[in-house]
Amino acid sequence: MNIQWYPGHMAKAKRNIRDDLKLVDLIIEVIDARCPESSRNPDIDSFAKEKSRILLLNKGDLADRNETKRFASYYAKKGFYTLEIDARNKGSLKKLNPLIEEACKPFIERNIKRGIKTPTIRAMVLGIPNVGKSTFINSYVGKSMAKTGNKPGVTRGNQWINVGKRLQLLDTPGITWPKFEREIVGLNLALIGSINDQILNIDELVFYLLKYLVRYYPDNLISRYGETVKDVEEAIKVFDEIGKKRGCIMKGGNIDYTKTAKIILDDFRSGRLGNITLEHTPGSGAESEDSEISTN
Repeated sequence: MNIQWYPGHMAKAKRNIRDDLKLVDLIIEVIDARCPESSRNPDIDSFAKEKSRILLLNKGDLADRNETKRFASYYAKKGFYTLEIDARNKGSLKKLNPLIEEACKPFIERNIKRGIKTPTIRAMVLGIPNVGKSTFINSYVGKSMAKTGNKPGVTRGNQWINVGKRLQLLDTPGITWPKFEREIVGLNLALIGSINDQILNIDELVFYLLKYLVRYYPDNLISRYGETVKDVEEAIKVFDEIGKKRGCIMKGGNIDYTKTAKIILDDFRSGRLGNITLEHTPGSGAESEDSEISTN
């Protein structure tokens, strides 16, 4: 599956973001902890490289905690400030304020020297669709200021939001980039709901997920469905058995793979399949195996 998704409105949104960069002192990028590298828009690295950067690994409650720690360490070594969060849980955001102060320390010190003792920090919140930007903002601010939804494309325009007296957040639309260079990126973004489901082949997408789970998270399959196999190539057997157990049978006794796939995909997205991370840190060696699964 070579998945690509870059609707026309995203090109306009990207231009607006680039124009507004001169107004902000900090970039807060929200990524999905279940696929941190895939959910990072590489365009942000190119047009915001001069800004201080905080990476929020959202939905950490759904991800493999060990993998999240590895990714946080990996990004910290690259110079990013990082924080694992669950945007629905305000308690997970308690460490964000001191992190913002640390990330903006040079900016704050420059303004103090100019006689501005409490300079206002302006931060742009960026991220691809459906990683939880608006949920994060509402939880952080303490009230509903940004539109939220469980599908991509809810936020369409930029919006300034005050957080106390010293911080302003600029909420922006979720944008992808024109071309995913690796097939696995499109697959991962489709699985977490960052791509419109209507353009996807759900059956093939979930078959890839099952192959990945058989290799890396077989216990999750056993816990949820009571099914496991030893070889990735036999993942279709898991597909069949889940369909039978969930009553996804068409006339003639054939498995309704589309109905079965939707059940499995919903189980993954909701966390009922357990804590799962869909990729490994670059340089770990395992990422090559991830790509191998996607192409077989």
